[in-house]
Amino acid sequence: MGVKKIATTTVAQRRLEGRGGRFLTSRGSLGILADRPAEYDVIERLESQNQNRLASLAPLRWRRMLESPLGFLRGSALIMAEDLARGSSAPLTVQICGDAHLTNFGVFASPERRMVFDVNDFDETDEGPFEWDVKRLVTSLVVAGESLGMRHGAQEKLARTVAREYRVAIRRFAEETRLDVWYSSLTTSSLMQDLRGAFTDVTRRRIDDVLHHLRGTDDTSAYRRFVTGGENPRIVDDPPHFTHLEGQDETGLSSDDILSVVANYDSSLASDRRLLLSQFTPVDVARHVVGVGSVGTECFAALLCGRDHNDTFFLQIKEAQRSVVAIARERVATDDSASRVVHGQRIMQVTPDAFLGWGQIDIGGQQRSFYVRQLYDHRASIDVSRLDDVLIEAYGRVCAWTLARAHARSGTSAQIAGYIGGSPRFDEAIAEFAQAYRERNARDHAALHDAVVQGRINTEG
Repeated sequence: MGVKKIATTTVAQRRLEGRGGRFLTSRGSLGILADRPAEYDVIERLESQNQNRLASLAPLRWRRMLESPLGFLRGSALIMAEDLARGSSAPLTVQICGDAHLTNFGVFASPERRMVFDVNDFDETDEGPFEWDVKRLVTSLVVAGESLGMRHGAQEKLARTVAREYRVAIRRFAEETRLDVWYSSLTTSSLMQDLRGAFTDVTRRRIDDVLHHLRGTDDTSAYRRFVTGGENPRIVDDPPHFTHLEGQDETGLSSDDILSVVANYDSSLASDRRLLLSQFTPVDVARHVVGVGSVGTECFAALLCGRDHNDTFFLQIKEAQRSVVAIARERVATDDSASRVVHGQRIMQVTPDAFLGWGQIDIGGQQRSFYVRQLYDHRASIDVSRLDDVLIEAYGRVCAWTLARAHARSGTSAQIAGYIGGSPRFDEAIAEFAQAYRERNARDHAALHDAVVQGRINTEG
């Protein structure tokens, strides 16, 4: 059998193909925030998500969304996805995060034990227009900027700068080989080296300080805080963060069901990871509540022991739902939701978790899917309160580079680069959209407050 010949195209040809997409959707149109239908009810749409969540945790979700406009934005990925779907979208789809706001980026330990910076939340990952992620990232930065007291002019500059960083980075990735793109990563040490020349020494030291104060927990400190029992370790009850189940919960799940997922999901792991996992025994399970947007979803932590009670680690087991991207685009789910999450994370992240996998379990005749990953492996996210005008711009640029790299791994960076082009037109459109969405998000946040006053939603419990 001879070597198979394949049709190849040059980077220039793929750029030209992407440039042709402007005839279908102009770059300027990406800046327009489409109107909502007159009957669209934000509160009703948010409440619709509670149908597949634990009703007892709904008040906590509302309280966390009420805390600030940024908290509301974090908890309303569905609302923004539906707003994006009504407007113009670039005719270029990639694997997107689906919820790429600024706190869904962070630092974690790679399997090689390097500290890397990457996207770290993939509940909503799916195939979608590349700029949806860019818009959500930039909008979240603008909303955060306002909470820090930035004037609207400074917010617009921030938005343009971050969008430009994405544009420059995706054009750079378009020139690199497939393997170079695939293996490209951003460690915390290389990050500081790359910032040399882009910022003053004083600014770089401040950025380094922020990175070293990212909020997070590793397995060792988690063990000290959340494990008790000595030679018979158990997870410490710390509501709402950790709570043990008594029997079945509202959706019919029990601790034994979660242990069954842990026991059987190893078929989705590589053989060496299966061997490693087999050397550990699950000893306890508790409900795990974190974040804003995912509050109310079925999420658990399992404590596993290896050699002895000093050899432990945590797994997170989380039920996957249909992505907000699929809902907004009115696309019927074609695969298991948990495998979608794992597939998307493996594409977008350079160094996915060694224990990342998925499994299904039958509950009352219904197949329910869960994805599993390691918990507390030096994961950390940004503390927005530590940022200022300079630092939020620097942080936003790092996120934009990371997002461009994640998108480039889908193999269409040259087409995206061709569509975006070399002028600032794309940057301006993204900034225009972000400013408009900041105002809409503020109105939606106020509507949630009104809903509490009117008694439409309950925040007690």
